[in-house]
Amino acid sequence: MEAKIAPEQAKDNANPPFLDKNHGLHTVKRFSLSISKLKIFLAALAFSFFAKGFSGSYLKSMITQIERRFEISSSIVGLIDGSFEIGNLMVLILVSYLGSRVHRPKVIAIGCLIMATGAFTSVAPHFIMGPYNYKSVAIPEGNSSTSMAACSPATPPYPAEDNMETSGNATILGCVKQRASYLWLFVLFGNILRGIGEAPIMPLGLSYIDDFAREENSAFYIGAVRSSGLFGPTFGFLLGALCAKMWVDIGTVDVDTVMINSKDIRWVGAWWLGLLVCGAASVLAAMPFWFLPRSLPREGEEKHHKEKPSDVFTITQDGQMEVPVQPPLEVLSSVKGFFPSLKELLSNVVFLIFLLLNVLQFNAMVGSTTYEPKFMEQQFNISVSSAIFFIGVVLLPFAIVGMFLGSLLIKRLKMDVKGMAKFACTTFAVSYALNLFYFMADCEVLQVAGLTVNYSGIKQPSFAEEKIWSSCNSDCNCETGHWDPVCGDNGITYMSSCLAGCKASLGTGKNTVFHDCSCVGASGPSNFSAILGQCPREKCSKEFPYFMALLAVNVLFFCLGATPFYMIMFRTVSPELKSFAVGIETLCGRLLGGLPAPIYFGALIDRTCLKWGMKPCGETGACRVYDTTAFRNIYLGLLVSLKGMIFLLYAVLLVLILKRVGQDNGLGKVSQSTEVLSAKVPETGLGESASMETSVHEDTFL
Repeated sequence: MEAKIAPEQAKDNANPPFLDKNHGLHTVKRFSLSISKLKIFLAALAFSFFAKGFSGSYLKSMITQIERRFEISSSIVGLIDGSFEIGNLMVLILVSYLGSRVHRPKVIAIGCLIMATGAFTSVAPHFIMGPYNYKSVAIPEGNSSTSMAACSPATPPYPAEDNMETSGNATILGCVKQRASYLWLFVLFGNILRGIGEAPIMPLGLSYIDDFAREENSAFYIGAVRSSGLFGPTFGFLLGALCAKMWVDIGTVDVDTVMINSKDIRWVGAWWLGLLVCGAASVLAAMPFWFLPRSLPREGEEKHHKEKPSDVFTITQDGQMEVPVQPPLEVLSSVKGFFPSLKELLSNVVFLIFLLLNVLQFNAMVGSTTYEPKFMEQQFNISVSSAIFFIGVVLLPFAIVGMFLGSLLIKRLKMDVKGMAKFACTTFAVSYALNLFYFMADCEVLQVAGLTVNYSGIKQPSFAEEKIWSSCNSDCNCETGHWDPVCGDNGITYMSSCLAGCKASLGTGKNTVFHDCSCVGASGPSNFSAILGQCPREKCSKEFPYFMALLAVNVLFFCLGATPFYMIMFRTVSPELKSFAVGIETLCGRLLGGLPAPIYFGALIDRTCLKWGMKPCGETGACRVYDTTAFRNIYLGLLVSLKGMIFLLYAVLLVLILKRVGQDNGLGKVSQSTEVLSAKVPETGLGESASMETSVHEDTFL
């Protein structure tokens, strides 16, 4: 016969007396250290937030490295970046809607393992493609102090496999290698898996906390978890900066033989190495969730909570304890409430304006975070690794401080919905005004002979047509599609030492110096010599500290209003629909912002390219030289246009809120504002996270 006992009695039965052999034949009580499973869940969830932010920010920091390694355009690399949103959208609404109907800890654990699988999948191309060939003429030849002459009318200056007029076998070999460039699809598929795995972490994790924590502790716990997760993007960018400094084939190639540095447009860092670390972090994040229960007693009610069917243990005839099997998930009954709930949300005008505003915010944030390192590199003549480092150690801390202060001001000033709308609108107005000052950062276009200036040093009237050949290099047998820049003594960059007309060289490797360069002397007095690498742009580098200071202040003001802005959504929908509103808001943001933004940003940036690299079969590779002025105007102009529309919607949102609650003496409490702004709807099981007001959109930092 089976008997049922409450958890308190079961706890005693689970800890029976035992025989202490050291003190004779008598029984003693076994000591038990009780640790709150909710606290374990909080720690595990905080680390999972860290892991997902860590992986997301690292991959964004490596976008430029991936572009160069696979010789693809910015628009394609934008598609790779946006593929995360594709995976996320596949399951986001489903997991947000199902909520507590599933075993949330185990679903989160599965999600973390899928994230790890995505990271490891993205690494696969590195071990398939072989060593990276950046095609430099400065190839060391033993201990010889003299390297091959660059300009020679008799023989091609580059290895046979790099010349388009080679034998058939070499061409076939090159085209076989070309097929390997499609291995970027592995990175895309891995990013899709990462998006699928990340989807359940936030909605299920935060709703689990809200269900089983004390009401007065719920907001604090959620804030603590979110704050812990904010360190993930910081460490992700720092790891990205470290890996970007390492050569892509580190461990298999002697780094001392690499003839280019991290400022070279052909430099590729060890993009794959950090993905292994990200995958390992996701595996570790999954482990604790496997040992957590589907449900817990409410915090503080562990000993006195009312018994529910799921709280009752069954003692079988052989004395074993069993927990009754949970009832199956009733999907059909859950779906019935979906469309009425959706209709209720979309009939709320304030929520619709908020939704549109958030979509534009998504576009601006995703576009800027994806291409900000590239913009810094091209505009201020710094390496990508340095740009990533400054984003991690300067901008992200300012973002964290801004969001913390914004949350603190809400609490201290006891802002109602009108106050939050005014505060968010004001801080965004300041941020928008600061954006306009970015246009003052003017960096000259790199002077490249035959591209931006002619061989006499005079600026080209148009960059639309290359004029590679000149009388100074007409007797040289040069490969015109090759990019191996040298800097002449006249301050002009030449696409290669061959096109510079250099007849001789001394030294090997990075110390190679080219002499008797006929084109270098064509633009004026010079000693007719050139060194490896493109010429520096000192003015650009000097303006970078001022740009970073302006950007840091801008980020601070933008993030000050991020929490009040997000709180508006919770204050303007019915309490039963808060969790569902989060899912709809995230769905629209990712579908209409996170997915298309990196693609069209990248496509517009591609239009500013002046010189494309060439693949072995003659196809277009990654961009080598940008028109920095056009790059700046398109990139910043696009951001300013998006933020201008955002500012207008902020004004509309503020007017609507003032109009709808102005007659009620500034009702701002949840219980009052939701009655005014949104009618009550029947319980649909969508409100598992009624205290998620403190959560802030995760993509602010990614």
